[in-house]
Amino acid sequence: MRDNDSAITPTAIAVSGGPASGPPGCTAGDGPDTGPAGTVDHAPADGPAGTTHSASTSRGTAFAALGVAAFSLTFPTTAWALEGMGPWTAVMLRLVLAAAIAGGALTVCRVRPPERRHWAGLAVVAGGVVLGFPLLTTLALRTSTTSHAAVVVGLLPLTTAAFGALRTGTRPSRTFWFASLAGAAVVIGFAVQQSGGAPSTGDLFLFAALLVCAAGYTEGGRLAREMPGWQVIGWALVLALPISVVGTVAALATEPLHLTAHAVGGLLWLAIGSQFLGMVVWYRGMADIGVAKASQIQLAQPLLTMVWAVLLLGEHLPPTAAAAALAVLVCIAVTQRTRG
Repeated sequence: MRDNDSAITPTAIAVSGGPASGPPGCTAGDGPDTGPAGTVDHAPADGPAGTTHSASTSRGTAFAALGVAAFSLTFPTTAWALEGMGPWTAVMLRLVLAAAIAGGALTVCRVRPPERRHWAGLAVVAGGVVLGFPLLTTLALRTSTTSHAAVVVGLLPLTTAAFGALRTGTRPSRTFWFASLAGAAVVIGFAVQQSGGAPSTGDLFLFAALLVCAAGYTEGGRLAREMPGWQVIGWALVLALPISVVGTVAALATEPLHLTAHAVGGLLWLAIGSQFLGMVVWYRGMADIGVAKASQIQLAQPLLTMVWAVLLLGEHLPPTAAAAALAVLVCIAVTQRTRG
């Protein structure tokens, strides 16, 4: 479990948690190590210098990769959900269900509300990854194929890295930026080859989704260094709940609803896997290895999504996918070996 570093001094700190820290297991695998009476234990790590950093990096990379794996199913399961409901219904029901799960976890664990200084950042997360990205990508998938949407959103790692550099003040190396731009060029070329070079209305929705999601990822990654990642997405979902409840009522009143097995299964994955659990491990990974490096792992997401599109939706996988996959994986390897 990750230690929380003081923003003022690198020395060890102890934070009193008290009864509000919740029952045992609520923060397992996420957040600071806790000792008796809810104190945060910052005991020095055993082993040679650098061992803790290496373990944290490996753990963070694994968490971020799990998040990417969960996100790679988002577009195929959205397509499933759209088989039985309209886009607004799919998005709003997804958010209400995810908020119910998150709110239940926050209640059971007796988590105190965030400090006042955190609410602005949580509003950015709510607007970006809770409301903006799901809605814009769902609207795009009415006219775009899952494979095409996946490669356009492949630009998200570069967009997130740029937002992260501006917001957190990090300065990735030139090698990092070169590899990131190379990976972005691969997915742009792939998208152009698929669409014939003519952007559609769906592409405009997708490009807008890139911007709001990158902002939400960056702010969430920053907040995850100060509170457990599951609380970041949990409070963002709760913050957006009034909008999602009103939106659900309005959508159900205006859009048809046919609860097929695909529609129900897709909706459940979107709420549980993509919107909550995926974000939990993703923000945890970003907290451990940084916004910029975590974002580059997401270069693999379009290719994973295309595999799911073939297996779950029967879409045709373009013959250039293998070459694009190899090029993107090389770019990921380079970015993960560079230092910010």
